[in-house]
Amino acid sequence: MDLGISGRWAVVCAASKGLGKGCASALAQEGVNLVVNARGVEALEETAAYLRSLNPMIEVRCVAGDISHENIRQAVVSACPHVDILINNAGGPPPGDFRDWTRDDWLSAVETNMLTPIELIKTTVDGMAARGFGRIVNITSSAVKAPIDILGLSNGARSGLTGFVAGLARQARLTERNVTINNLLPGSFDTDRLQKTLQRSAQVAGIEVSDIAQQRLQTIPARRFGTAEEFGAVCAFLCSQHASYMTGQNVLLDGGQYQGTF
Repeated sequence: MDLGISGRWAVVCAASKGLGKGCASALAQEGVNLVVNARGVEALEETAAYLRSLNPMIEVRCVAGDISHENIRQAVVSACPHVDILINNAGGPPPGDFRDWTRDDWLSAVETNMLTPIELIKTTVDGMAARGFGRIVNITSSAVKAPIDILGLSNGARSGLTGFVAGLARQARLTERNVTINNLLPGSFDTDRLQKTLQRSAQVAGIEVSDIAQQRLQTIPARRFGTAEEFGAVCAFLCSQHASYMTGQNVLLDGGQYQGTF
């Protein structure tokens, strides 16, 4: 299927590895030009070289730095001739017990996983509407639908973003101008983030990480962890011309792990 987005420009945050890299890779293969961001310069440059190898016809620009900082956000947007596609993504806050978290821990989580995506949306969405095309995908978490006890910081901050998007995505001045905003909710994907969560759970339970991993797999009907490549493919579809009638949705990608009907 031709997704109809070749030649578009996309900003992909936290793109040097994991799910962000998976999304950038899928867009690159569809002919989308990219501005990629991550904090580590070396890893980001390596990813950019990989993306160019996937499709030598596209342009890939790198802006390294913490996307939660205003000057980095400005640099990222300025590096993009026009933002047609925005993939909001950031590493989640650390797991733990809420009794141990300070006010600063909460503010940091909200800044990174709620306010930063909102600021990027604010900066780009009106330009998308003016041009008659825009796709925004926020990578959040399956914990928005089924909270995970040790991920309280993530549960709270990402749920705040979800509530905000639910209202904004349905504004007629955006929907009538072919601008969609959706959230993509990953379940258990084989990333560094998952490994850290498994390690924390194993520490709390006093058992081996491999045992915790097997326990987690038994809760997933697919009996495996997801891959960044398949996550990126779904993201690319949400960014396509074929998804223009889909907005304000929370798309759960978890191998069937969530047990609810709605």
